[in-house]
Amino acid sequence: MTDITVDRLPETKIGESYLDEGHSLASWLTTTDHKRIGILYALSITAFFFIGGAAIGLVRLELLEPHGLFLTDEEYNRLFTLHGIIMVWFFLVPSIPTTFGNFLLPMMIGAKDVAFPRLNLMSWYLFVIGATFTIITIIAGGVDTGWTFYTPLSTLYANGNVIAAAAGVFVVGFSSIATGINFIATTHMLRAPGMTWTRLPLFVWAIYATSVVMILATPVLAMSLLLVSVERWFGVPIFNPNNGGDPLLFQHLFWFYSHPAVYIMILPAMGVISEVFACFARRKVFGYTAMVYSLMSIAVIGFMVWGHHMFVAGQSPYANLVFSFLSFVVAVPSAIKVFNWVATLYGGQIVFKAPMLYAMGFLGLFTVGGLTGLFLASVPIDIHVTDTYFVVAHFHFIMVGGSVSAFFAALHFWWPKITGRLYPDYWARFGAITMFLGFNATFLPQFVMGYEGMPRRYHVYPEQFQVYHVISTAGTVLLAVAYILPLLYLGWSLLYGNRADRNPWHAAGLEWETLSPPPKENFERTPTVTSGPYSYGEDAEPQAHTA
Repeated sequence: MTDITVDRLPETKIGESYLDEGHSLASWLTTTDHKRIGILYALSITAFFFIGGAAIGLVRLELLEPHGLFLTDEEYNRLFTLHGIIMVWFFLVPSIPTTFGNFLLPMMIGAKDVAFPRLNLMSWYLFVIGATFTIITIIAGGVDTGWTFYTPLSTLYANGNVIAAAAGVFVVGFSSIATGINFIATTHMLRAPGMTWTRLPLFVWAIYATSVVMILATPVLAMSLLLVSVERWFGVPIFNPNNGGDPLLFQHLFWFYSHPAVYIMILPAMGVISEVFACFARRKVFGYTAMVYSLMSIAVIGFMVWGHHMFVAGQSPYANLVFSFLSFVVAVPSAIKVFNWVATLYGGQIVFKAPMLYAMGFLGLFTVGGLTGLFLASVPIDIHVTDTYFVVAHFHFIMVGGSVSAFFAALHFWWPKITGRLYPDYWARFGAITMFLGFNATFLPQFVMGYEGMPRRYHVYPEQFQVYHVISTAGTVLLAVAYILPLLYLGWSLLYGNRADRNPWHAAGLEWETLSPPPKENFERTPTVTSGPYSYGEDAEPQAHTA
Protein backbone atom coordinates (compact mmCIF):
# COMPACT_ATOMS: atom_id res chain seq x y z
CA MET A 1 0.00 0.00 0.00
CA THR A 2 1.10 3.52 -0.66
CA ASP A 3 2.03 5.62 2.38
CA ILE A 4 -0.93 8.00 2.18
CA THR A 5 -2.79 9.60 5.04
CA VAL A 6 -6.53 9.41 4.40
CA ASP A 7 -9.49 9.93 6.67
CA ARG A 8 -11.28 6.68 5.91
CA LEU A 9 -14.99 6.69 5.31
CA PRO A 10 -17.44 4.32 7.01
CA GLU A 11 -18.56 1.26 5.11
CA THR A 12 -21.00 1.82 2.24
CA LYS A 13 -24.60 2.48 3.17
CA ILE A 14 -27.61 2.77 0.90
CA GLY A 15 -27.81 6.20 -0.69
CA GLU A 16 -24.17 7.11 -0.10
CA SER A 17 -22.48 6.07 -3.35
CA TYR A 18 -22.49 8.20 -6.49
CA LEU A 19 -24.80 5.61 -8.07
CA ASP A 20 -27.45 6.32 -5.46
CA GLU A 21 -27.60 10.08 -5.95
CA GLY A 22 -30.66 9.73 -8.16
CA HIS A 23 -31.96 6.97 -10.40
CA SER A 24 -34.03 8.93 -12.91
CA LEU A 25 -32.87 9.62 -16.45
CA ALA A 26 -32.96 13.33 -15.72
CA SER A 27 -30.59 12.90 -12.77
CA TRP A 28 -28.04 11.38 -15.15
CA LEU A 29 -28.55 13.80 -18.04
CA THR A 30 -28.13 16.84 -15.77
CA THR A 31 -25.36 15.52 -13.52
CA THR A 32 -22.12 17.38 -12.97
CA ASP A 33 -20.48 14.49 -11.07
CA HIS A 34 -17.29 13.54 -12.92
CA LYS A 35 -17.90 9.85 -12.20
CA ARG A 36 -21.37 9.83 -13.74
CA ILE A 37 -20.13 11.78 -16.74
CA GLY A 38 -17.44 9.13 -17.17
CA ILE A 39 -20.18 6.49 -17.21
CA LEU A 40 -22.17 8.49 -19.78
CA TYR A 41 -19.11 8.65 -22.02
CA ALA A 42 -18.54 4.91 -21.56
CA LEU A 43 -22.08 4.08 -22.64
CA SER A 44 -21.83 6.42 -25.64
CA ILE A 45 -18.52 5.16 -26.99
CA THR A 46 -19.60 1.55 -26.46
CA ALA A 47 -22.62 2.11 -28.68
CA PHE A 48 -20.48 3.81 -31.33
CA PHE A 49 -17.86 1.05 -31.07
CA PHE A 50 -20.35 -1.65 -31.98
CA ILE A 51 -21.74 0.37 -34.90
CA GLY A 52 -18.20 0.77 -36.25
CA GLY A 53 -17.50 -2.90 -35.55
CA ALA A 54 -20.60 -3.98 -37.48
CA ALA A 55 -19.42 -1.91 -40.47
CA ILE A 56 -16.01 -3.56 -40.57
CA GLY A 57 -17.62 -6.97 -40.05
CA LEU A 58 -19.50 -6.48 -43.33
CA VAL A 59 -16.26 -5.34 -44.97
CA ARG A 60 -14.44 -8.49 -43.84
CA LEU A 61 -17.28 -10.69 -45.12
CA GLU A 62 -17.10 -8.94 -48.49
CA LEU A 63 -13.37 -9.69 -48.69
CA LEU A 64 -13.84 -13.45 -48.38
CA GLU A 65 -14.11 -13.65 -52.17
CA PRO A 66 -11.66 -11.98 -54.61
CA HIS A 67 -14.54 -10.55 -56.66
CA GLY A 68 -16.73 -9.51 -53.77
CA LEU A 69 -19.88 -11.07 -52.37
CA PHE A 70 -22.71 -8.59 -51.91
CA LEU A 71 -21.48 -4.96 -51.90
CA THR A 72 -21.18 -2.45 -54.71
CA ASP A 73 -18.11 -0.24 -54.97
CA GLU A 74 -19.92 2.70 -53.37
CA GLU A 75 -21.37 0.62 -50.52
CA TYR A 76 -17.93 -0.78 -49.74
CA ASN A 77 -16.43 2.71 -49.65
CA ARG A 78 -19.21 3.95 -47.37
CA LEU A 79 -18.72 1.07 -44.93
CA PHE A 80 -14.99 1.55 -44.43
CA THR A 81 -15.57 5.31 -44.19
CA LEU A 82 -18.18 4.72 -41.48
CA HIS A 83 -15.83 2.33 -39.67
CA GLY A 84 -12.83 4.66 -39.84
CA ILE A 85 -14.59 7.84 -38.74
CA ILE A 86 -16.36 6.13 -35.84
CA MET A 87 -13.37 4.22 -34.57
CA VAL A 88 -10.87 7.10 -34.79
CA TRP A 89 -12.91 10.09 -33.61
CA PHE A 90 -15.80 8.56 -31.72
CA PHE A 91 -14.03 5.71 -29.94
CA LEU A 92 -10.22 5.69 -29.91
CA VAL A 93 -9.63 9.41 -29.32
CA PRO A 94 -12.16 9.77 -26.46
CA SER A 95 -12.01 6.19 -25.12
CA ILE A 96 -9.68 6.24 -22.10
CA PRO A 97 -9.47 10.02 -21.40
CA THR A 98 -13.21 10.70 -21.31
CA THR A 99 -14.18 7.53 -19.44
CA PHE A 100 -11.42 6.54 -17.01
CA GLY A 101 -9.83 9.98 -17.11
CA ASN A 102 -13.11 11.54 -16.05
CA PHE A 103 -13.86 8.91 -13.44
CA LEU A 104 -10.40 8.54 -11.90
CA LEU A 105 -8.31 11.68 -12.33
CA PRO A 106 -9.96 13.72 -9.54
CA MET A 107 -9.80 10.76 -7.13
CA MET A 108 -6.17 10.03 -8.03
CA ILE A 109 -5.13 13.55 -7.04
CA GLY A 110 -7.43 13.77 -4.01
CA ALA A 111 -10.01 16.13 -5.50
CA LYS A 112 -13.80 16.08 -5.19
CA ASP A 113 -14.48 16.81 -8.87
CA VAL A 114 -12.94 18.31 -11.98
CA ALA A 115 -12.22 22.04 -12.12
CA PHE A 116 -15.21 22.86 -14.37
CA PRO A 117 -18.05 20.37 -13.78
CA ARG A 118 -20.58 22.10 -16.06
CA LEU A 119 -18.05 22.33 -18.88
CA ASN A 120 -17.48 18.62 -18.38
CA LEU A 121 -21.16 17.86 -18.91
CA MET A 122 -21.31 20.20 -21.90
CA SER A 123 -18.39 18.35 -23.50
CA TRP A 124 -20.37 15.09 -23.32
CA TYR A 125 -23.40 16.69 -25.00
CA LEU A 126 -21.19 18.11 -27.76
CA PHE A 127 -19.63 14.69 -28.26
CA VAL A 128 -22.92 12.82 -28.49
CA ILE A 129 -24.61 15.41 -30.72
CA GLY A 130 -21.67 15.70 -33.13
CA ALA A 131 -21.01 11.96 -33.33
CA THR A 132 -24.67 11.01 -33.79
CA PHE A 133 -25.13 13.63 -36.50
CA THR A 134 -22.07 12.38 -38.39
CA ILE A 135 -23.06 8.71 -38.19
CA ILE A 136 -26.58 9.43 -39.42
CA THR A 137 -25.17 11.55 -42.25
CA ILE A 138 -22.76 8.82 -43.38
CA ILE A 139 -25.39 6.08 -43.28
CA ALA A 140 -28.16 8.11 -44.91
CA GLY A 141 -26.09 10.36 -47.14
CA GLY A 142 -23.48 7.97 -48.47
CA VAL A 143 -20.19 9.65 -47.54
CA ASP A 144 -17.34 7.64 -49.09
CA THR A 145 -14.16 9.70 -48.69
CA GLY A 146 -12.54 7.56 -45.99
CA TRP A 147 -11.87 8.92 -42.52
CA THR A 148 -9.21 11.32 -43.87
CA PHE A 149 -11.53 13.52 -46.02
CA TYR A 150 -8.68 13.88 -48.52
CA THR A 151 -8.93 16.63 -51.14
CA PRO A 152 -9.72 16.96 -54.01
CA LEU A 153 -12.04 13.96 -53.44
CA SER A 154 -13.86 15.70 -50.59
CA THR A 155 -14.07 19.08 -52.36
CA LEU A 156 -14.74 18.17 -56.00
CA TYR A 157 -16.03 14.64 -56.39
CA ALA A 158 -17.77 13.41 -53.23
CA ASN A 159 -21.43 14.25 -52.68
CA GLY A 160 -22.50 17.25 -50.63
CA ASN A 161 -23.06 15.21 -47.49
CA VAL A 162 -19.31 15.13 -46.84
CA ILE A 163 -19.57 18.66 -45.42
CA ALA A 164 -22.35 17.61 -43.07
CA ALA A 165 -20.26 14.66 -41.85
CA ALA A 166 -17.25 16.93 -41.38
CA ALA A 167 -19.44 19.36 -39.41
CA GLY A 168 -20.21 16.62 -36.88
CA VAL A 169 -16.50 15.89 -36.47
CA PHE A 170 -15.95 19.65 -36.11
CA VAL A 171 -18.40 19.76 -33.19
CA VAL A 172 -16.78 16.73 -31.54
CA GLY A 173 -13.48 18.62 -31.69
CA PHE A 174 -14.88 21.22 -29.30
CA SER A 175 -15.68 18.39 -26.89
CA SER A 176 -12.04 17.25 -26.99
CA ILE A 177 -10.74 20.77 -26.38
CA ALA A 178 -13.11 21.30 -23.43
CA THR A 179 -12.07 17.97 -21.91
CA GLY A 180 -8.38 18.77 -22.29
CA ILE A 181 -8.76 22.20 -20.67
CA ASN A 182 -10.69 20.66 -17.79
CA PHE A 183 -8.09 17.99 -17.09
CA ILE A 184 -5.16 20.42 -17.23
CA ALA A 185 -6.89 22.88 -14.89
CA THR A 186 -7.86 20.07 -12.51
CA THR A 187 -4.31 18.74 -12.35
CA HIS A 188 -2.85 22.19 -11.72
CA MET A 189 -5.41 23.51 -9.26
CA LEU A 190 -7.03 20.69 -7.29
CA ARG A 191 -4.23 18.39 -6.15
CA ALA A 192 -4.49 17.29 -2.51
CA PRO A 193 -1.95 18.57 0.05
CA GLY A 194 1.32 16.74 -0.50
CA MET A 195 0.40 15.60 -4.04
CA THR A 196 3.40 17.19 -5.74
CA TRP A 197 4.21 16.76 -9.41
CA THR A 198 6.72 14.04 -8.58
CA ARG A 199 4.04 12.10 -6.67
CA LEU A 200 1.46 12.05 -9.44
CA PRO A 201 0.50 8.56 -10.68
CA LEU A 202 1.69 7.87 -14.21
CA PHE A 203 -1.92 7.61 -15.35
CA VAL A 204 -2.42 11.25 -14.34
CA TRP A 205 0.74 12.25 -16.20
CA ALA A 206 -0.51 10.38 -19.27
CA ILE A 207 -3.89 12.16 -19.17
CA TYR A 208 -2.11 15.49 -18.66
CA ALA A 209 0.16 14.92 -21.69
CA THR A 210 -2.84 13.82 -23.74
CA SER A 211 -4.76 16.95 -22.75
CA VAL A 212 -1.90 19.16 -23.95
CA VAL A 213 -2.01 17.45 -27.34
CA MET A 214 -5.81 17.75 -27.47
CA ILE A 215 -5.92 21.51 -27.01
CA LEU A 216 -2.99 22.21 -29.35
CA ALA A 217 -3.77 19.82 -32.22
CA THR A 218 -7.56 19.68 -32.41
CA PRO A 219 -8.02 23.31 -33.61
CA VAL A 220 -5.86 22.48 -36.65
CA LEU A 221 -8.26 19.69 -37.64
CA ALA A 222 -11.18 22.05 -37.15
CA MET A 223 -9.58 24.66 -39.39
CA SER A 224 -8.81 22.04 -42.05
CA LEU A 225 -12.41 20.82 -42.19
CA LEU A 226 -13.66 24.42 -42.20
CA LEU A 227 -11.44 25.22 -45.20
CA VAL A 228 -12.83 22.19 -47.04
CA SER A 229 -16.31 23.56 -46.42
CA VAL A 230 -15.36 27.07 -47.55
CA GLU A 231 -13.90 25.78 -50.80
CA ARG A 232 -16.90 23.56 -51.45
CA TRP A 233 -19.48 26.22 -50.68
CA PHE A 234 -17.86 29.36 -52.08
CA GLY A 235 -15.34 28.03 -54.61
CA VAL A 236 -12.39 29.71 -52.88
CA PRO A 237 -9.23 28.18 -54.45
CA ILE A 238 -7.62 26.63 -51.36
CA PHE A 239 -7.03 22.97 -52.25
CA ASN A 240 -8.26 22.73 -55.86
CA PRO A 241 -5.21 22.74 -58.19
CA ASN A 242 -7.40 23.71 -61.17
CA ASN A 243 -7.89 27.12 -59.56
CA GLY A 244 -4.42 27.57 -58.11
CA GLY A 245 -5.02 25.68 -54.86
CA ASP A 246 -2.73 23.07 -53.36
CA PRO A 247 -4.13 19.62 -52.41
CA LEU A 248 -0.96 18.90 -50.43
CA LEU A 249 -1.82 21.77 -48.10
CA PHE A 250 -4.77 19.76 -46.80
CA GLN A 251 -2.52 16.75 -46.18
CA HIS A 252 -0.06 18.89 -44.21
CA LEU A 253 -2.86 20.37 -42.09
CA PHE A 254 -4.66 17.06 -41.63
CA TRP A 255 -1.60 15.08 -40.58
CA PHE A 256 -0.35 17.89 -38.34
CA TYR A 257 -3.41 16.99 -36.26
CA SER A 258 -3.79 13.32 -37.05
CA HIS A 259 -0.32 12.15 -36.15
CA PRO A 260 -0.47 13.78 -32.69
CA ALA A 261 -3.96 12.23 -32.52
CA VAL A 262 -2.24 8.86 -32.55
CA TYR A 263 -0.69 9.86 -29.23
CA ILE A 264 -4.07 11.08 -27.95
CA MET A 265 -5.08 7.46 -28.44
CA ILE A 266 -1.95 5.74 -27.09
CA LEU A 267 -0.64 7.97 -24.27
CA PRO A 268 -3.60 7.24 -21.94
CA ALA A 269 -3.11 3.54 -22.70
CA MET A 270 0.50 3.84 -21.53
CA GLY A 271 -0.72 5.33 -18.26
CA VAL A 272 -3.16 2.46 -17.74
CA ILE A 273 -0.51 -0.17 -18.38
CA SER A 274 1.85 1.46 -15.89
CA GLU A 275 -0.82 1.25 -13.17
CA VAL A 276 -1.72 -2.36 -13.95
CA PHE A 277 1.88 -3.62 -14.17
CA ALA A 278 2.81 -1.95 -10.88
CA CYS A 279 -0.15 -3.54 -9.12
CA PHE A 280 0.11 -7.08 -10.42
CA ALA A 281 3.91 -7.25 -10.29
CA ARG A 282 3.77 -5.86 -6.72
CA ARG A 283 6.58 -3.42 -7.54
CA LYS A 284 7.13 0.27 -8.05
CA VAL A 285 7.26 1.30 -11.69
CA PHE A 286 10.90 1.13 -12.76
CA GLY A 287 12.34 4.54 -13.64
CA TYR A 288 9.39 6.75 -12.67
CA THR A 289 11.17 9.97 -13.72
CA ALA A 290 12.19 8.52 -17.08
CA MET A 291 8.61 7.40 -17.64
CA VAL A 292 7.31 10.92 -16.98
CA TYR A 293 9.83 12.53 -19.32
CA SER A 294 9.13 9.96 -22.03
CA LEU A 295 5.39 10.65 -21.82
CA MET A 296 5.91 14.38 -22.23
CA SER A 297 8.56 13.85 -24.93
CA ILE A 298 6.16 11.77 -26.99
CA ALA A 299 3.58 14.56 -26.72
CA VAL A 300 6.09 17.19 -27.89
CA ILE A 301 7.97 15.26 -30.60
CA GLY A 302 4.68 13.91 -31.94
CA PHE A 303 3.98 17.35 -33.42
CA MET A 304 7.12 17.16 -35.57
CA VAL A 305 6.66 13.95 -37.54
CA TRP A 306 3.45 14.48 -39.55
CA GLY A 307 5.33 14.55 -42.87
CA HIS A 308 6.19 10.85 -42.77
CA HIS A 309 2.64 10.22 -43.98
CA MET A 310 3.51 12.11 -47.17
CA PHE A 311 6.68 10.45 -48.48
CA VAL A 312 4.93 9.64 -51.80
CA ALA A 313 2.82 12.80 -51.96
CA GLY A 314 5.41 14.92 -53.74
CA GLN A 315 7.00 16.77 -50.86
CA SER A 316 10.71 17.63 -51.03
CA PRO A 317 13.15 14.72 -50.63
CA TYR A 318 14.99 16.87 -48.08
CA ALA A 319 11.78 17.20 -46.08
CA ASN A 320 11.39 13.43 -46.34
CA LEU A 321 14.83 13.01 -44.83
CA VAL A 322 14.02 15.28 -41.89
CA PHE A 323 10.66 13.65 -41.18
CA SER A 324 12.21 10.20 -41.46
CA PHE A 325 14.82 11.12 -38.85
CA LEU A 326 12.22 12.60 -36.50
CA SER A 327 10.05 9.50 -36.88
CA PHE A 328 12.94 7.41 -35.62
CA VAL A 329 13.51 9.90 -32.80
CA VAL A 330 9.92 9.65 -31.52
CA ALA A 331 10.40 5.89 -31.20
CA VAL A 332 13.04 6.42 -28.50
CA PRO A 333 10.72 7.53 -25.64
CA SER A 334 8.29 4.77 -26.62
CA ALA A 335 11.12 2.24 -26.37
CA ILE A 336 12.07 3.65 -22.97
CA LYS A 337 8.57 2.91 -21.75
CA VAL A 338 8.67 -0.67 -23.05
CA PHE A 339 12.07 -1.28 -21.41
CA ASN A 340 10.84 0.18 -18.12
CA TRP A 341 7.68 -1.93 -18.16
CA VAL A 342 9.77 -5.06 -18.72
CA ALA A 343 12.11 -3.98 -15.91
CA THR A 344 9.07 -3.49 -13.66
CA LEU A 345 7.94 -7.04 -14.38
CA TYR A 346 11.42 -8.50 -13.94
CA GLY A 347 11.67 -10.07 -10.51
CA GLY A 348 8.12 -9.09 -9.62
CA GLN A 349 5.55 -11.27 -7.88
CA ILE A 350 3.37 -11.41 -10.98
CA VAL A 351 -0.28 -12.40 -10.61
CA PHE A 352 -2.03 -13.23 -13.89
CA LYS A 353 -5.46 -11.81 -13.25
CA ALA A 354 -7.58 -10.54 -16.16
CA PRO A 355 -6.29 -6.92 -16.12
CA MET A 356 -2.73 -8.23 -16.21
CA LEU A 357 -3.45 -10.49 -19.18
CA TYR A 358 -4.91 -7.59 -21.12
CA ALA A 359 -1.86 -5.49 -20.19
CA MET A 360 0.53 -8.23 -21.30
CA GLY A 361 -1.36 -8.40 -24.59
CA PHE A 362 -0.88 -4.66 -24.95
CA LEU A 363 2.87 -4.99 -24.39
CA GLY A 364 3.31 -7.58 -27.14
CA LEU A 365 1.02 -5.94 -29.69
CA PHE A 366 2.28 -2.40 -29.06
CA THR A 367 5.88 -3.58 -29.46
CA VAL A 368 5.11 -5.17 -32.83
CA GLY A 369 3.25 -2.05 -33.90
CA GLY A 370 6.11 0.19 -32.81
CA LEU A 371 8.76 -1.87 -34.59
CA THR A 372 6.78 -1.93 -37.84
CA GLY A 373 6.44 1.83 -37.47
CA LEU A 374 10.20 2.01 -37.93
CA PHE A 375 9.73 0.30 -41.31
CA LEU A 376 7.34 3.06 -42.31
CA ALA A 377 9.74 5.72 -41.03
CA SER A 378 12.28 4.50 -43.59
CA VAL A 379 11.62 6.29 -46.89
CA PRO A 380 12.45 3.40 -49.29
CA ILE A 381 10.33 0.86 -47.41
CA ASP A 382 7.50 3.34 -46.92
CA ILE A 383 7.39 4.01 -50.67
CA HIS A 384 7.05 0.27 -51.25
CA VAL A 385 4.23 -0.33 -48.74
CA THR A 386 2.32 2.98 -48.86
CA ASP A 387 -1.43 2.48 -49.25
CA THR A 388 -1.13 -1.26 -48.75
CA TYR A 389 -2.40 -3.57 -46.03
CA PHE A 390 0.99 -3.28 -44.34
CA VAL A 391 -0.03 0.22 -43.21
CA VAL A 392 -3.47 -1.07 -42.15
CA ALA A 393 -1.85 -3.79 -40.01
CA HIS A 394 0.67 -1.41 -38.43
CA PHE A 395 -2.01 1.14 -37.58
CA HIS A 396 -4.26 -1.47 -36.00
CA PHE A 397 -1.47 -3.04 -33.99
CA ILE A 398 -0.90 0.33 -32.35
CA MET A 399 -4.47 1.59 -32.14
CA VAL A 400 -6.55 -1.56 -31.68
CA GLY A 401 -3.95 -3.94 -30.31
CA GLY A 402 -2.59 -1.19 -28.08
CA SER A 403 -5.38 1.22 -27.17
CA VAL A 404 -8.25 -1.27 -27.08
CA SER A 405 -6.26 -3.81 -25.06
CA ALA A 406 -5.40 -1.07 -22.58
CA PHE A 407 -9.03 0.07 -22.49
CA PHE A 408 -10.11 -3.45 -21.50
CA ALA A 409 -7.27 -3.68 -18.99
CA ALA A 410 -8.53 -0.46 -17.39
CA LEU A 411 -12.12 -1.65 -17.50
CA HIS A 412 -11.31 -4.86 -15.65
CA PHE A 413 -8.84 -3.20 -13.25
CA TRP A 414 -11.17 -0.43 -12.07
CA TRP A 415 -14.52 -2.25 -12.51
CA PRO A 416 -14.76 -3.12 -8.78
CA LYS A 417 -14.13 0.53 -7.92
CA ILE A 418 -16.64 1.84 -10.47
CA THR A 419 -19.47 -0.59 -9.70
CA GLY A 420 -18.65 -2.06 -6.28
CA ARG A 421 -19.01 -5.53 -7.82
CA LEU A 422 -16.63 -8.38 -8.69
CA TYR A 423 -16.77 -10.26 -11.97
CA PRO A 424 -15.90 -13.91 -12.81
CA ASP A 425 -12.17 -13.80 -13.41
CA TYR A 426 -12.17 -17.07 -15.37
CA TRP A 427 -14.35 -15.62 -18.12
CA ALA A 428 -12.41 -12.36 -18.09
CA ARG A 429 -9.11 -14.20 -18.59
CA PHE A 430 -10.70 -16.25 -21.36
CA GLY A 431 -11.80 -13.01 -23.02
CA ALA A 432 -8.29 -11.53 -22.79
CA ILE A 433 -6.70 -14.58 -24.40
CA THR A 434 -9.39 -14.72 -27.10
CA MET A 435 -8.82 -11.05 -27.93
CA PHE A 436 -5.06 -11.56 -28.27
CA LEU A 437 -5.43 -14.61 -30.52
CA GLY A 438 -8.20 -13.04 -32.60
CA PHE A 439 -6.27 -9.85 -33.12
CA ASN A 440 -3.14 -11.62 -34.33
CA ALA A 441 -5.17 -13.86 -36.64
CA THR A 442 -6.83 -10.76 -38.09
CA PHE A 443 -3.85 -8.50 -38.67
CA LEU A 444 -0.66 -10.56 -38.96
CA PRO A 445 -1.70 -11.85 -42.43
CA GLN A 446 -2.20 -8.24 -43.49
CA PHE A 447 1.50 -7.50 -42.99
CA VAL A 448 2.33 -10.27 -45.44
CA MET A 449 -0.18 -9.39 -48.14
CA GLY A 450 0.62 -5.69 -47.76
CA TYR A 451 4.31 -6.29 -48.32
CA GLU A 452 3.42 -8.42 -51.34
CA GLY A 453 1.45 -5.52 -52.82
CA MET A 454 -2.20 -5.86 -51.73
CA PRO A 455 -3.59 -2.28 -51.76
CA ARG A 456 -5.95 -1.16 -49.02
CA ARG A 457 -9.53 0.01 -49.66
CA TYR A 458 -10.05 -2.46 -52.54
CA HIS A 459 -12.76 -5.11 -52.39
CA VAL A 460 -11.83 -6.71 -55.72
CA TYR A 461 -8.35 -8.20 -55.57
CA PRO A 462 -6.08 -10.86 -57.15
CA GLU A 463 -6.83 -14.43 -56.09
CA GLN A 464 -3.31 -14.87 -54.66
CA PHE A 465 -4.39 -12.84 -51.61
CA GLN A 466 -7.59 -14.74 -50.86
CA VAL A 467 -6.12 -17.10 -48.25
CA TYR A 468 -4.83 -14.13 -46.25
CA HIS A 469 -8.25 -12.46 -46.35
CA VAL A 470 -9.99 -15.65 -45.26
CA ILE A 471 -7.65 -15.99 -42.25
CA SER A 472 -8.13 -12.31 -41.46
CA THR A 473 -11.92 -12.62 -41.56
CA ALA A 474 -11.79 -15.70 -39.32
CA GLY A 475 -9.74 -13.67 -36.85
CA THR A 476 -12.40 -10.95 -36.97
CA VAL A 477 -14.96 -13.50 -35.76
CA LEU A 478 -12.73 -14.30 -32.77
CA LEU A 479 -12.34 -10.59 -32.07
CA ALA A 480 -16.10 -10.13 -32.16
CA VAL A 481 -16.50 -12.89 -29.55
CA ALA A 482 -13.80 -11.26 -27.40
CA TYR A 483 -15.57 -7.88 -27.57
CA ILE A 484 -19.07 -9.19 -26.88
CA LEU A 485 -18.06 -11.52 -24.03
CA PRO A 486 -17.30 -8.73 -21.50
CA LEU A 487 -20.79 -7.31 -22.06
CA LEU A 488 -22.18 -10.60 -20.81
CA TYR A 489 -20.09 -11.31 -17.72
CA LEU A 490 -19.75 -7.67 -16.66
CA GLY A 491 -23.49 -7.23 -17.07
CA TRP A 492 -23.98 -10.38 -15.00
CA SER A 493 -21.69 -9.03 -12.31
CA LEU A 494 -23.84 -5.90 -11.92
CA LEU A 495 -26.72 -8.12 -10.79
CA TYR A 496 -25.09 -11.13 -9.19
CA GLY A 497 -21.41 -10.34 -8.59
CA ASN A 498 -20.00 -10.38 -5.07
CA ARG A 499 -19.54 -7.05 -3.33
CA ALA A 500 -16.08 -5.54 -3.74
CA ASP A 501 -14.26 -3.96 -0.83
CA ARG A 502 -12.48 -0.64 -1.21
CA ASN A 503 -9.26 -2.24 -2.55
CA PRO A 504 -9.72 -5.79 -3.88
CA TRP A 505 -6.36 -5.76 -5.72
CA HIS A 506 -4.35 -4.34 -2.78
CA ALA A 507 -3.32 -1.62 -5.22
CA ALA A 508 -1.60 1.68 -4.46
CA GLY A 509 -3.22 5.04 -5.12
CA LEU A 510 -5.74 7.43 -3.65
CA GLU A 511 -8.65 6.04 -5.66
CA TRP A 512 -8.30 2.78 -3.74
CA GLU A 513 -8.57 4.57 -0.39
CA THR A 514 -12.22 5.48 -0.87
CA LEU A 515 -15.27 3.27 -1.01
CA SER A 516 -16.37 0.96 -3.82
CA PRO A 517 -18.38 2.46 -5.46
CA PRO A 518 -17.16 5.90 -4.35
CA PRO A 519 -19.40 8.46 -2.64
CA LYS A 520 -20.43 11.53 -4.58
CA GLU A 521 -17.74 13.72 -3.00
CA ASN A 522 -15.04 11.00 -3.33
CA PHE A 523 -13.56 11.68 0.12
CA GLU A 524 -15.20 12.77 3.35
CA ARG A 525 -12.23 15.04 4.01
CA THR A 526 -9.36 15.99 1.73
CA PRO A 527 -6.59 13.37 1.98
CA THR A 528 -2.99 14.24 2.73
CA VAL A 529 -0.26 12.59 0.64
CA THR A 530 3.05 11.85 2.35
CA SER A 531 4.98 9.76 -0.21
CA GLY A 532 5.32 8.97 -3.87
CA PRO A 533 3.19 6.50 -5.85
CA TYR A 534 3.52 2.74 -6.20
CA SER A 535 4.67 1.68 -2.74
CA TYR A 536 3.87 -2.03 -2.45
CA GLY A 537 4.55 -4.20 0.54
CA GLU A 538 6.43 -7.44 0.02
CA ASP A 539 3.53 -9.43 1.50
CA ALA A 540 0.76 -7.62 -0.33
CA GLU A 541 -1.03 -10.10 -2.58
CA PRO A 542 -4.09 -9.30 -4.70
CA GLN A 543 -7.30 -10.67 -3.34
CA ALA A 544 -8.79 -13.58 -5.28
CA HIS A 545 -11.10 -11.99 -7.82
CA THR A 546 -14.04 -14.33 -8.14
CA ALA A 547 -17.74 -13.80 -8.39
